[in-house]
Amino acid sequence: MLNKFVLSMAMLRMFSGSLEIIAALVMLRINQVDKALIVNSSLAFVGPIVLLATTTIGLVGMADKLSFGKIVWIFAGLTCIFIGILKK
Repeated sequence: MLNKFVLSMAMLRMFSGSLEIIAALVMLRINQVDKALIVNSSLAFVGPIVLLATTTIGLVGMADKLSFGKIVWIFAGLTCIFIGILKK
């Protein structure tokens, strides 16, 4: 039997991967660089949201095994990742 947290994380990643494939097909269909760039930019918004959601689900699943200090360190690391991604 699959762990419900692992299943949720995997399903979210499959959804995200499906969006990537659909976006690639849309880019091929529209065949215009400017519009393909808009589609690509929209994926840049989805990626961090999926990262945050899957990490949150995983942390909730492990909450009973992690100390508060470790959870703080994990969120500090995620914050650094987002600052690095979003910093211009």
